[in-house]
Amino acid sequence: MSDHTRTSRPLELDPVDQCPPGGRLFTLALQHVLVMYAGAIAVPLIVGGALGLPKDQIAFLINADLLCCGLVTIIQALGVGRFGIRLPIMMGVTFAAVGPMVAMATNPALGKVSFDGLADVPWVSVVTPLHFGMPIFDPISIATMCLVMVMVESLGMFLALGELTGRQLTRDDLTRGLRTDGLGTLIGGFLNTFPHTSFSQNVGLVGVTGVKSRWVCVAGGAILMAFGLFPKMALIIASVPQYVLGGAGLVMFGMVAATGIKILLAADLRNNRFNLYIVALSMGAGMIPMVAPKFFQQMPHALEPLLHSGILLSAITAVTLNLFLNGGRRSATADAIEPALAH
Repeated sequence: MSDHTRTSRPLELDPVDQCPPGGRLFTLALQHVLVMYAGAIAVPLIVGGALGLPKDQIAFLINADLLCCGLVTIIQALGVGRFGIRLPIMMGVTFAAVGPMVAMATNPALGKVSFDGLADVPWVSVVTPLHFGMPIFDPISIATMCLVMVMVESLGMFLALGELTGRQLTRDDLTRGLRTDGLGTLIGGFLNTFPHTSFSQNVGLVGVTGVKSRWVCVAGGAILMAFGLFPKMALIIASVPQYVLGGAGLVMFGMVAATGIKILLAADLRNNRFNLYIVALSMGAGMIPMVAPKFFQQMPHALEPLLHSGILLSAITAVTLNLFLNGGRRSATADAIEPALAH
């Protein structure tokens, strides 16, 4: 083959940047939406139910959530300036924030399907910003949510997705991805919804289907935004009875627990005797709010969002003990992350 022939052949796009044709693009995007839809609406259902909100307000939360999920997904997958990792990622509400949010809202969490009020809800409605009023800036609540967002699993998902798609991620890529998580949380607050992060189940879908195009997730984001414009659909979802929601919660939170076990398997539990103590004590600390609700009753009420969240107690205990017991010891996780950060 001559040099002329080699140089005249058009360069093939990276699979991540390839856009499937229209019909296939929509089908693949809808597949991503269906995978994450239950997880996306679970948080407004749980939080709204815990707060005793009327059905129409829970429906509004669902609409706002879907709209925000779609908007932040487009920013993350498409990329806008210094935001977006530009990989096939779907964004949704983080489950890690459920406990702290319920604790904040309740500080001084059975029926049948009822479609009451469905006829009074318009077919199409636009989500209005700050629907529930102006925000209140409480230092303890802000610090609690910052801890939640810092300790989410986005970095690990970014690295796993980079490996799945064959794209070598740089420090700037990771920074833009994490920056978009923060932007999603800011947009979520402005649009009356919750903190947003990258959804791990959609990362798994990329591995199962082999479809690496980020444009599929961009289209999925557009579908979610469209779903956020239909209040009747949201009211139907809000009509799901509590016992059905509880059944779905068993599966979803069971998957969260299974994912945590999978992550723990990567830790050196055989040769490092300290890691077993860290896992045991962290799990014990996280169980306190559930098995002994009055354990922290003498503590200031302002600390309830922190002290009543098993996730945060576990995370803080694990990080603190790891720093104290392992100190400067290197781990397999650090060895895996450092090459990506060095580029």
